[in-house]
Amino acid sequence: MSNNSGAVSQASTNVLQVLLVDDHPLVIEGIKALLKDIPDIQVVATASGGGDALLRLQENPAIRVAIIDLNMPGMTGVELMRSIRTAHPSVCSLALSVFHDHSSVTDVMEAGGSGYVLKNTTKPELTDAIRQVAAGRTFFSPEVGAALLQNLHRNGNNHSEAREERPVELTAREMEILQLIAREYPNALIAEKLFISERTVETHRKNILTKTNSKSVVGLIQYALKHKLINNS
Repeated sequence: MSNNSGAVSQASTNVLQVLLVDDHPLVIEGIKALLKDIPDIQVVATASGGGDALLRLQENPAIRVAIIDLNMPGMTGVELMRSIRTAHPSVCSLALSVFHDHSSVTDVMEAGGSGYVLKNTTKPELTDAIRQVAAGRTFFSPEVGAALLQNLHRNGNNHSEAREERPVELTAREMEILQLIAREYPNALIAEKLFISERTVETHRKNILTKTNSKSVVGLIQYALKHKLINNS
């Protein structure tokens, strides 16, 4: 069911421009219908697969969020996210799936995804997800977040003896930034709160990820929860 669709319209600069990627036209039309009357969000392009999506991003450099079906023929949604992270780092990828198992969510986050919503998502949830990831935060449907925490606790119980390594030593500033990352603060707000530059925040963020051997914010939060570096409440 291939349906190559290019740019829909030229959105104004104060509107979040969105790309929809799904090989089912009915899903595309359903999401477009959900978002059509949201004043700050506009679907400007659609694609039926990974190759189409990358072309649409080249044609529409102002696109901020790509909503991506994970289960597509050819290039999978996760593979597309990896390509977007490399070729279009300013674009935030939001996964769309009927599944919310831990493996799928982890694959998305390690591929550079910023969020994960289910195909039974509501209009308020989807619009919130788009705004959150565009602002530099992460977003998970409640069922997805619950699956992540459940797996974290299960792994902690099953592998506590094998994984009793001590947590890495973070500086006082890195600990401050870690707490704010866990509260989903974007870099700009962290910088404002700590009276430092966004560039400095980004440097600290990269150092924290490197020290903890985390590939994504989700991995970092899991590490921090496991080692009690942040409060799980």
